[in-house]
Amino acid sequence: MPERPEGEGEPSGGRRGAGADGAAGRTGAEATAGEPAEGSVRQVSRIVLLDPDDRILLLHGFEPARPSETWWFTPGGGLEGTESHEEAAHRELAEETGITDVVLGPVLWKRSCSFPFDGRRWDQDEWYYLGRTDRTATDTGGQTDLERRSVSGLRWWTSQELSASHETVYPTRLAELLRTLLVDGPPSAPVLLETQRV
Repeated sequence: MPERPEGEGEPSGGRRGAGADGAAGRTGAEATAGEPAEGSVRQVSRIVLLDPDDRILLLHGFEPARPSETWWFTPGGGLEGTESHEEAAHRELAEETGITDVVLGPVLWKRSCSFPFDGRRWDQDEWYYLGRTDRTATDTGGQTDLERRSVSGLRWWTSQELSASHETVYPTRLAELLRTLLVDGPPSAPVLLETQRV
């Protein structure tokens, strides 16, 4: 899960911070036997999941030791074993949201980030895939123990709601990135987002 910082500055009105799969950029609310050792770079697949109304699905994460430190982030997490990025994206989405009928599109963005979450530092290389689904009902029954301790819910957001929000959202500038995606379509090659270290 961990998804946390991204070094592009604070979201409007937000605070810096977020869990490994969902932590600042935190993309890291989940630690599994397949997690890299601390200090190594974790390979992560994230999904910019859109419904038929172009709403984006975000998870609400928090630091387990400091529940008041919260943020929103895209579904996704670390690759396990010999998984490809695409396989990890599908697995993570199913575990975190219960959604399996997703059409995975191109990689939209890539970023590197480093942040503290749940007592350790996470260094991640993240790939953000476009995903489309007709299903809006979610099921969090497949979440890992760490995700259950660091994710408080999910929500579908319109682009307008995301732009007006003063909550912390990762990746930083997601509202702007989403607006560009909806107006211009996917980029011809993945956009490299700024590195963030928190």
